Amino acid sequence: MGRSGNLKNAIVAFLVPLPSILFYLYFLDHFHSNSSSLSSLWSWCFHHPLLLANVFFFFNVNVLFWIVGHIQSSNWMIDLYWTVIPVLLIHYYATHPSAQFDGLRSKIVIVLTWVWSIRLTHNYFRREKWQWGAREDWRFADMRLQYGKHWWWISFFSVYFAQQIFLIGICLPLYVVHSVDKPMNIWDLVAAGVCLCGIVIAYFADTQLHNFVTRNTKLKELGKPMVPNLDRGLWQYTRHPNYFGEQLWWWGLVVFAWNLGHGWTFVGSLINSMCLAYVTVLVEQRMLKQEYRAEAYRLYQKTTSVWVPWFRSSAIAVKDKDT
Repeated sequence: MGRSGNLKNAIVAFLVPLPSILFYLYFLDHFHSNSSSLSSLWSWCFHHPLLLANVFFFFNVNVLFWIVGHIQSSNWMIDLYWTVIPVLLIHYYATHPSAQFDGLRSKIVIVLTWVWSIRLTHNYFRREKWQWGAREDWRFADMRLQYGKHWWWISFFSVYFAQQIFLIGICLPLYVVHSVDKPMNIWDLVAAGVCLCGIVIAYFADTQLHNFVTRNTKLKELGKPMVPNLDRGLWQYTRHPNYFGEQLWWWGLVVFAWNLGHGWTFVGSLINSMCLAYVTVLVEQRMLKQEYRAEAYRLYQKTTSVWVPWFRSSAIAVKDKDT
């Protein structure tokens, strides 16, 4: 991608959330200046913060991102905004006129959300070689080939509407934190610890993966054999430590909500975990299709835990059992 294309995508990425942001700022200004005589529209916005968040998502992400994706023939933006939307949502929930919450808990969750977002955003740009929208997710590219001429409408549901279910769902604890005013207790510290562990594990796992891919790329450029599999560092205890860390983050937020009497919000994280389980299958199938690493990866599957870190089984024992 050239410099002009990179700049264009950066500008588009900064402009696309403006409709929701400007509408919400206008609502806040109108509410604070005319709170005693709200019109039916502003009254609805005040009394239904969660529904309003879904309206913003539907029109600003599902519809607008979908249109932009068709114009550019790439659905790259949803990947980037996975790291941004939770930050937008938590500040929306915290500043909504109907919000009520414990100040210290709110600050802790907001800081953690920003740290999570910065880590994931950094990993996105590092992976994409610091370019905006250089490529779309390989799963979307595969589906584009699979559905052909029908992709234009299927993409609305499979790429965007599905993201609304996932993102609004897993961010429900952020809404709960800002809708229940209850003093902090030990469970808040447990939740914060789980979230922080998830962020740290995901950071080191992604860094180790990035270094591995970078080394293999250099070996390929030099015409030397590539290392077939990453099984060092955190990757010797689980085949997907980055996924495990990400799940810890979201389930840590569930502990915050559970502590506030809204344990039902686990549904969002459960759906996300089930989706990630399916993605795990797709990723491993993709690894096995690469001839130079297929044999090594099959042995890796037999000796190493899928998600939850655990000690490796003996490769020798596995080979003896096979024979």
